[in-house]
Amino acid sequence: MSSHDRTAGTPAGWSGLPIVQAPMAGGASTPALAAAVSEAGGLGFLAAGYKTAAAMRAEITATRALTSRPFGVNVFMPSLDDIDAADVTAYRDRLAPEADRLGASLGLPTARDDDYDAKIADLLDDPPALVSFTFGCPAPEVIRAFQARGTTVVVTVTTADEARASAAADALCVQGTEAGAHRGSFTNTFDGALPLRDLLPQVRAVTSQPLIATGGLGTASDVAEVLALGAVAAQLGTAFLRCPESGATPVHKAALADPRFTRTALTRAFSGRPARGLVNRFLTEYSPHAPAAYPDVHYVTSPLRKAAAAQNDADTVNLWAGESFRHATDAPAAEIVATLAP
Repeated sequence: MSSHDRTAGTPAGWSGLPIVQAPMAGGASTPALAAAVSEAGGLGFLAAGYKTAAAMRAEITATRALTSRPFGVNVFMPSLDDIDAADVTAYRDRLAPEADRLGASLGLPTARDDDYDAKIADLLDDPPALVSFTFGCPAPEVIRAFQARGTTVVVTVTTADEARASAAADALCVQGTEAGAHRGSFTNTFDGALPLRDLLPQVRAVTSQPLIATGGLGTASDVAEVLALGAVAAQLGTAFLRCPESGATPVHKAALADPRFTRTALTRAFSGRPARGLVNRFLTEYSPHAPAAYPDVHYVTSPLRKAAAAQNDADTVNLWAGESFRHATDAPAAEIVATLAP
């Protein structure tokens, strides 16, 4: 298909199995993982979130050294949250005993644009096959610039209205509320969250763009089901978290198989934005108090979470996971792709 054919099968730049490895910011989406998935016939993704443009470029270079197949890079849109600094300070103060217990310091809010402009300039200079965006839709001129370079632009949407607002993109990643980690909504809200199998038909009704379905998918039958609902591919993140190529921390990998963790929930406790993780003590205790302040809360809790991971403290670290987490295995990424393929 051509770069901007809205009605054909998989998005341009990729013609393999309808399996996409979700970009997972925070370390899980390594070059080794993206390359392994792409080599297996799926579509690997790097996560540029929380990285500098230079660090993002280093991962692109490393991935290209491992595979000649197409892969994608995901970029976070800059936060538009109207932050109340007093709320952030109050939450930081509330967390002080946690930091003391772990021998850690709490972080301070810093830049809120995630090095966006530098990343866009870098990617346009030497783009991958696909670039996806989360937390909003880039400006039309940015989309056109990537398209002019032959790069497929994908926008993450969580409602039909967000899909309508992303008409210039080449494809949409339709994210149901079952998805692990951050809800990719355009605004910092829990409102309008729908299960994937309800959301997908609503989005299909308002656009002819190719749709990549994501949220709580863990088996080949799940993949087949969303393809039957009109998606051209299924995107899975949690399914790959335990594999050897994943950069998830040992405590995170172990928790996904730990029988004492039985469910997931959406929370702002770790980042200030709704994100789904395994229900642990920190999520339970602090979810009612976390302000809608992203990425400020992310910066505040980051040192705390790193210390907890280093101390194997599964009750204080964010354990991002989708509702299908029990299907995650420690098999190599290529085996997981083969198992998921319909």
